[in-house]
Amino acid sequence: MVCFDEKSVQLLAHIAQMLLAKPGHAARQDYEYERKGTCNLFVLVEPKAGFRQVLLTNRRTKQDFAFAMRYLVDVLYPEAFCIDVVLDNLNTHHYHSLVEFFGKQEADRIMSRLRFHFTPEHASWLNMAEIELSVLSKQCLARRIPNSWALTAEMIAWEEARNDKKAKIRWNFTVEDARKVFKEHYPTTLTC
Repeated sequence: MVCFDEKSVQLLAHIAQMLLAKPGHAARQDYEYERKGTCNLFVLVEPKAGFRQVLLTNRRTKQDFAFAMRYLVDVLYPEAFCIDVVLDNLNTHHYHSLVEFFGKQEADRIMSRLRFHFTPEHASWLNMAEIELSVLSKQCLARRIPNSWALTAEMIAWEEARNDKKAKIRWNFTVEDARKVFKEHYPTTLTC
């Protein structure tokens, strides 16, 4: 099972030099900044294994989603027979995005190994990738990052540290709980 989500990140550069920390004084930065655009982070999390992968893209389009799904199937889990993917109901998250950019034959090949599980409306909290994005935001993104190169370096370092620890997500909401609360969204028999 892999949880998938995305986050938009605003790239901001300092205008004035930061004042470094001194004994008795915290580091200080000017409130003004220069906006350097935005980029998108796709996060793929295998919560039970303590593995995550962050992909940085310039935008969050159907094409970016299609390439992320192909990367999931062909690079991250090439030997997996079936990959359950938990994701939200964003308009780009569907089979047609793959068909549009790879053609039907390649889209069918990719989808033959994927099974999408969409979170119910207003229940994106059921996607554990949201938890990982929260950790990422607190540990890595809570400061100004001026460009995609710096962001990529930060993501690689953060991802490697979390993967080396095999940091797992402790999830108390069970499948049985989900079936009770969201009966219409969780069938009792699943096939790939």
